[in-house]
Amino acid sequence: MSGTDSTAPVDLIDAEEDLIPAPQVATARRRLRTHPALLLTGIVLAAVNMRAALAGVSPLLSEMAQHFRLTATASSLVTTIPLVFMGLGSVIAPRAARRWGTEAALCGALVALCGGIVLRIAPPVAALFAGCAVVGASIALLNVLMPGLIKRDFPERAASMTALYSTAMILGATVSAASAVPLENALGSWQGSLVSWSLLAAVAALVWLPQVVIARRGTHHGEAAATPAHTTGRGPKLTRSPLAWQVTLFMGSQSLIAYVIIAWMPTIFTDHGMGKSEAGLVFAFSTLVQMVGSFVVPMLAGRMRRQRLLGVAVSALMACGVTGLLIAPVAGAWLWAAILGIGQGGALGLALTMMVLRSGDAHTAARLSGMAQTGGYLLAAVGPLALGAVHQATAGWSVPLVLLLAVCAGLALLGLGAGRDRRIGETLVG
Repeated sequence: MSGTDSTAPVDLIDAEEDLIPAPQVATARRRLRTHPALLLTGIVLAAVNMRAALAGVSPLLSEMAQHFRLTATASSLVTTIPLVFMGLGSVIAPRAARRWGTEAALCGALVALCGGIVLRIAPPVAALFAGCAVVGASIALLNVLMPGLIKRDFPERAASMTALYSTAMILGATVSAASAVPLENALGSWQGSLVSWSLLAAVAALVWLPQVVIARRGTHHGEAAATPAHTTGRGPKLTRSPLAWQVTLFMGSQSLIAYVIIAWMPTIFTDHGMGKSEAGLVFAFSTLVQMVGSFVVPMLAGRMRRQRLLGVAVSALMACGVTGLLIAPVAGAWLWAAILGIGQGGALGLALTMMVLRSGDAHTAARLSGMAQTGGYLLAAVGPLALGAVHQATAGWSVPLVLLLAVCAGLALLGLGAGRDRRIGETLVG
């Protein structure tokens, strides 16, 4: 990645940024670009699947807990485990792209996602947690590989294609959350509602299969799809950079808040007397309005030398939403959902944009993205589990939400640090 595009809602790093494709693979990819409709369909279907399998769980969490006899702490593992494997899987993505190529890695991730979704409804509780791990690892591959593929195959339309990809991802999560309870009623069980999303993953994998065949045509069995372009020792030492840690912790803190909301928002509403169907719709609405923040905030960030004000602003929005859940969860549910959604979308967009803005070159940006996404998702995994345990211990939501407000305050402080006009490796003062 050579820089930022201020019109793009999300600007991630290509997993093949530091890889040189084999000659046969490069030739095959040029042929693939002559079929833009196939590429476009595959991108949209893959993006729709990137959050749907997670967002559809939250409205059904109480039924799942009752079925498996899970406590509130154990129930939070349904959200925590995918996050852990989303962090760990981010490390695997570049290696998978190097060995088999981006197209094959994406198709394999979609096949694994389909299997993980099905595994979550198997009778033993161990299968539920194993399925969550497979779902998380699969989404990690899609997270890392998809944006780079868009920039590679649509270099002249990267901004518009990234907007389409981001919109499809958010819409997939919105539809999944909104349809979870209606599908449960129509199909007669929460298992039917959850497993229905495996069909979409299977369709997406089938659409990617021709691209895998075309991209690997001419390569020999066992031949790697790409080779490294740089040595591993190039660039500044990220683990010794306070700025790199500030970006990583900003990514992790905003993800922690977001996934606590994903895990527990519908439950907070239903515990205060709201109907399950309405709670699912409010949660879906909150997911939908994330598009506002994810478009506007990165666009503003790209036009600013410093993003400190934006970091404080998105943190304040999420703090206002959490405060609303604390003082009037049902009466102001739609308002709090809107505020939280805009704040969450803006915080995610800002975190991803700062990975590029704080890097002096593409190689450093790629390494910072890996550090921030791996560390960020592992940190985020603590949130649903910890707050679920606090909820169980206190038999209420007041203490967990106050703790979430403390995380919002920490996020604002991290935004002040990560939003400075600095580059990793620079020695400037100020």
